[in-house]
Amino acid sequence: MTTSTRGAAKVPAVLVLEDGRVFRGRAYGAVGETFGEAVFSTGMTGYQETLTDPSYAHQIVVATAPQIGNTGWNDEDDESGRIWVSGYVVRDPARVPSNWRAKRSLDDELVAQGIVGISGIDTRALTRHLRERGSMRSGVFSGETLPADAELVSRVQAQPAMKGLSLYEEVATKEAYVVPAVGEKKFTVAAIDLGIKGMTPHRMAERGIEVHVLPATATEEDVYAVDPDGVFFSNGPGDPATADGPVALMTAVLARRTPLFGICFGNQILGRALGFGTYKLKYGHRGINQPVQDRTTGKVEVTAHNHGFAVDAPLDKVSETPFGRAEVSHVCLNDQVVEGLQLLDQPAFSVQYHPEAAAGPHDAAYLFDRFVSLMAAEGAQRA
Repeated sequence: MTTSTRGAAKVPAVLVLEDGRVFRGRAYGAVGETFGEAVFSTGMTGYQETLTDPSYAHQIVVATAPQIGNTGWNDEDDESGRIWVSGYVVRDPARVPSNWRAKRSLDDELVAQGIVGISGIDTRALTRHLRERGSMRSGVFSGETLPADAELVSRVQAQPAMKGLSLYEEVATKEAYVVPAVGEKKFTVAAIDLGIKGMTPHRMAERGIEVHVLPATATEEDVYAVDPDGVFFSNGPGDPATADGPVALMTAVLARRTPLFGICFGNQILGRALGFGTYKLKYGHRGINQPVQDRTTGKVEVTAHNHGFAVDAPLDKVSETPFGRAEVSHVCLNDQVVEGLQLLDQPAFSVQYHPEAAAGPHDAAYLFDRFVSLMAAEGAQRA
């Protein structure tokens, strides 16, 4: 990526898709070029949490909401230490941010972090195109003089596809750290960072859990060195078919019957550990308004998502696995994609979405309470 920032709002820019479609607009954020998988996010709010979510690494995110940037950028809502998206695509950027918590504009933050974006394009047409053709490789190019479209398409087509791409180690912490419990400590959890969001350990800490966040390369010995009451596998980017290390670690945790909870990438890891396959969705689920049914209660939740891969597990029966019986616990009501798994013979479950509610909604916060209940029950049995 190369960047410059002077006079970006007046600089021509183009978004180029691998199938040859080209959208012309103006530079937004840094000026230069960037590559990634073009995906769309349907949230009306929460762009700061989206941009700093490590799950979006190597993706150029298209905001379907027509105006972005109204609330500016603050210093409290980041989900990690940096913006992870490869690029950002908006229709109508706010000219002036208006929010009492804002410290600067979204455009200023994109410039400061060198994130190349584009504005002024028809994001409705782009979203319809991606729904029909599927998420695909793309590039954003900006500057006073740009190469011919054919050359830009060729450069986009030379980039690696998301399928087969291993990214979780790239975004994970390199050193273990601890998030202390809020108030009285009740449990200890080893959390495997595959691209964890900052709000996730905070939600556990609120429930009296001391969270030891471990690198994606953590071993079984590393996990049990903290004497955990439970083990958590986080969200993260890339193709779960490449995550042999985390699958092996989860298999070891399941063999010990330690209470286990996984979200997003962690759900896909559990699927693989149980013997199910994974596959790439046509355009995935992204945003904070996805309807999911908890089949164990019948309740429908509005949930936050970012995933382009899913678990291939049967919806209509209980499956036999190396760790006992398993069933699909949650399902997306838009397309019947598997959104959760649970074991029936030991304390382990997962969901495909993000229950930490950053950014919103709060419908799925009960899942952290369910994890607490599993650890409490297992502790009572051991006692």
